[in-house]
Amino acid sequence: MTVPKAEQDASDRRSLHERIAADLRDDIMSGELPPGANLPSTAQLTARFDASNATVQKALQLLKDERLVVGRAGAAVTVREHRMRTVRPAALMAPADPGEPYRWLSEATKHGTHARSEIVDVAESRPPADVRLAFGLPENGTALLRSQILLIDDEPAELVKSYYPLDIARGTALMDRRRIKGGTPALLAELGYPARLCVDQVSARIPTQEQYRALQLTSSMPVLRTLRVVHSDQERPIEATVMVKAGHLYELEYEFVPE
Repeated sequence: MTVPKAEQDASDRRSLHERIAADLRDDIMSGELPPGANLPSTAQLTARFDASNATVQKALQLLKDERLVVGRAGAAVTVREHRMRTVRPAALMAPADPGEPYRWLSEATKHGTHARSEIVDVAESRPPADVRLAFGLPENGTALLRSQILLIDDEPAELVKSYYPLDIARGTALMDRRRIKGGTPALLAELGYPARLCVDQVSARIPTQEQYRALQLTSSMPVLRTLRVVHSDQERPIEATVMVKAGHLYELEYEFVPE
């Protein structure tokens, strides 16, 4: 059954250019419009969405601001290369081999991109409530915070805040304001806390002010927030990480065997 246009407009309170951008964004994210593909012409879009040329141009500008497409006056608007990235969390958890970079960096490099990380802060801090719950900390409890921003081709890709119990972190390289060779999984394993179980909680949220600035977002589109709690022997939580990335640029892929 086709819903009349008037009823569609009444049920969707977004501006028409936002709705047009949403439909085109879905085409891009699903692969209907793959990297390098031209978007339909302005004339085709005005006919498809029963919209004015100005409204279509506002929709296209949203997608340009979101770094999904590129285009200039007199030329076709095209989907940017390497914009939609699939993240496979399981591939990032194993400790890096000796002499190899952190797994996140090496995985990004496999896709032909240049990846690097910048440390934002290393300090004793009061974690958010869900991290305190995971660690069994009291209301005013603290943990070691290691905060960093991950960049791909010099564009901010992910804001990462990792927390560690103070009794594990004190006196170790975790306290130093520098990158850890091989990543924290390798260091924790060396300290006698190998990762045995990882639990992810993924949610879509409107970005906070800090996340908006750090990721250089241009709209209030949802971000993907992952809380990952890593457990070692005897189910002890040894790391809790909050990872935030732009929701329109990433998807998460999990593999599992049905029981």
